[in-house]
Amino acid sequence: LLGRSGSGKTQLLELIAGLYAPDSGEIRIAGKDVTRTRIQDRNIGLMFQDFAVFPNMTVSGNISFPLRCRKYSHADISRMVAEAAEKLNIDHLLDRLTNNLSSGELQRVALARTLITSPRLLLLDEPMASVDASLKDDIRRIFRQLNREGLTILHVTHDYREAISLAARVGVLHNGRIIQEGKPGEVFRRPENEFIARYAGIRNFFRVKLYAEDGSWNAVTGNKMVISIPPDEYPVEGLLAIRSEEVKILNILSAGNSQKNMFRAVVREIYPSETGMEIILDAGEMIHADITMNEFTELNIKELSEVWITFSSEAPIVFSGKELI
Repeated sequence: LLGRSGSGKTQLLELIAGLYAPDSGEIRIAGKDVTRTRIQDRNIGLMFQDFAVFPNMTVSGNISFPLRCRKYSHADISRMVAEAAEKLNIDHLLDRLTNNLSSGELQRVALARTLITSPRLLLLDEPMASVDASLKDDIRRIFRQLNREGLTILHVTHDYREAISLAARVGVLHNGRIIQEGKPGEVFRRPENEFIARYAGIRNFFRVKLYAEDGSWNAVTGNKMVISIPPDEYPVEGLLAIRSEEVKILNILSAGNSQKNMFRAVVREIYPSETGMEIILDAGEMIHADITMNEFTELNIKELSEVWITFSSEAPIVFSGKELI
């Protein structure tokens, strides 16, 4: 479940967990209405962003706390704590207090405590927010394994990259409403509105006028850049978006402008990016392109270099009317 701060993500988790009662409507889990079911009877695990471990208890004491509240036998508690700790690779920490553990260790303690009662649903509130970048891959592997073992996970995050790497389905929350949901590839490759497009990291946006010509559709930017767009029915005006990774850069000597959506451009700025290099180009409109380091080296791109840029007619996404948020 994706959304910016204040969109209602945490509140939704708390409603599902039973910390608050909704003003109206129903909460159903696996088809069963649990709206008025007590927290302890919902069999849900909730792990908060700050982990909420008890600093006055050992790791073992933290993990065993839910079992002790449920009056499990000492033998069962010892066995279940040992199994949970081994599964999360923290069995060597069981006798340590939690006030001197790393963020990654604290997260595993909190997760072990949450999973110790075998919940049917695991709610995660920004679980990566307080974890060092070097530990995130390990935590992702744990979540994937839990999901493969059959545990349903509702994972709240503001990071769309995190959602892409983990989720089977994604919902985007905006002003308390889920405005698009589906498989991550569907949501982020073909966003249904401007908000989701911007949230997904698209940086190329142009106000355009739209017209049909000889059975094809074109969009004209404010600076008279004519862009071929996918065939559809469009209004006369809209907002056009192009993902920066869809923009290809070609050597000025090896390309011509005979095909659609090919434009001469000047390199204005160059920055390192997660996937290689981000190039900002002036093609009449300022356009961002993401290319690999190999492409950057092969093209010998420098600031003020003249190049060609191109993208397919299927790359542009056009928003209009209610799609503009």
